[in-house]
Amino acid sequence: MDKYDVCVIGGGPAGYAAAMRAVDFKKKVLLIEKNKIGGAGIHNGALSSKTWWELSREAFALRSHCKATNVPTPKHNFQILKEEVNKAVSKRRELLEHHMHNINLNAGADLFHFRQGIAKVVGENVVVVRTEDGEFEIEADNIILATGSRPRKLDNIPIDENIILTSDGIENLKEFPKSMVIVGAGVIGCEFATIFSNFGQTKVHMIDKGDRILPFEDEDIVKIIEQNLESKEVLIHRNSKLMDMKVENGMVVYTLEYENGSKEIFHVEKALVSVGRIPNYENLLSASVKINMDSRGIIDDLTQTSVPNIYAVGDITADIALVNVGELEGRYSIEKIFGEPEKDLIYENISTIMFLAPEVAGVGLNEIKAREQNIPHKVVSLDYSCISRAIAMRNTEGFIKVIVSNDEEMRVLGMRVVGEHASSSIEAVALLISMNKGIEELAELIHPHPSIIEGIQECVRMLLNKSMLKPGVLRDAMRCTSFEDGKLENVAFA
Repeated sequence: MDKYDVCVIGGGPAGYAAAMRAVDFKKKVLLIEKNKIGGAGIHNGALSSKTWWELSREAFALRSHCKATNVPTPKHNFQILKEEVNKAVSKRRELLEHHMHNINLNAGADLFHFRQGIAKVVGENVVVVRTEDGEFEIEADNIILATGSRPRKLDNIPIDENIILTSDGIENLKEFPKSMVIVGAGVIGCEFATIFSNFGQTKVHMIDKGDRILPFEDEDIVKIIEQNLESKEVLIHRNSKLMDMKVENGMVVYTLEYENGSKEIFHVEKALVSVGRIPNYENLLSASVKINMDSRGIIDDLTQTSVPNIYAVGDITADIALVNVGELEGRYSIEKIFGEPEKDLIYENISTIMFLAPEVAGVGLNEIKAREQNIPHKVVSLDYSCISRAIAMRNTEGFIKVIVSNDEEMRVLGMRVVGEHASSSIEAVALLISMNKGIEELAELIHPHPSIIEGIQECVRMLLNKSMLKPGVLRDAMRCTSFEDGKLENVAFA
């Protein structure tokens, strides 16, 4: 029986990161992946959907230019676009495969080992691997579970990944459907609504059981996203309950019930069910391996499970399901096993991106969470119309919003950016949050000009009451509120 210092089960973002960090420690590591290296970070997930989003943005820009110049709008070929997505996926997968095949040469030692197969933990130190060639056992001092997640399905909806799809079934489409309903108004549902409406060849419906999409996000952000979707003729079914969905004569037929008790029936070509993801832990552990878990995933304490030498990272845990979080957890687990992490694993400064129209990036708390936790805070926001780079791009839709503690220290609690280059604008604030620092560091830092991040500096200066542009004059573009003792008030500036 071969023996390893660590066995990593799952070759997605979290598992791959863990394996490569083990190489840094000169440890013998076995990485097992049952399907394709890269997992949902590449296939049917982050990279593929974001490639679709980039292509759709270009398509929408072309449509807009054609309309402005009275030129006929071209039709986009779904298969050609899908091939572009496949090229992006292949390029990233081939990079990882090349890296794996040459890592030992670079390390100067026989450290990294990879096997394709299905793994099962049958003992605290024993893993059985089933491959096309048969079955074998390995022994490992430490085991890391990183088997990821898959789209959640609903028992009352006949998902076939052909007519009624999850995100995994998008690659099965042969052409743009003329119409599609999206069940779920969270991030993934809104991203696909953005993608398909950008191409302009699909009438998109969205089912939202509440009165607005993205219920976890602040109202000012949601307002812009909803306006953009509806400007592209997306039909948002607000305050609606899905009573029934079935396939009749190759079409999706769904029935909604509204708050007033009325019902309505709709017919569309396709349906996309986007109601979250669930962890992949079925058949991963034998009955003799007792690890604490619940419906959300494996329960861990900073990646360590209830079995001391078994760790869980990425989407399989009950923590945040994001690629960057999975990679962070994978690396941290190895450092916890073989070294001493420089600092504890924290989630407060994790940066996120929502690939919508416009792009939304965030870090730390938003207003909803700050109020729920009854944290005294101030919120300052600056419209893109005040930022030179946005004006130069001829796209001033959006704003920057910074949330700080409502005291003299003004520690940064969170930030949201809505608009062009949003994802490039938050890293400095993420660093301040992780350092538990105030805003002074950003006030006089020389930012590149013209750039979107100059708007962050102006927000900070506004909080310090020394902004170049005066909110007393630009009241519609520069705003500040304070929250304390359950009361929300506007802050007056000169």
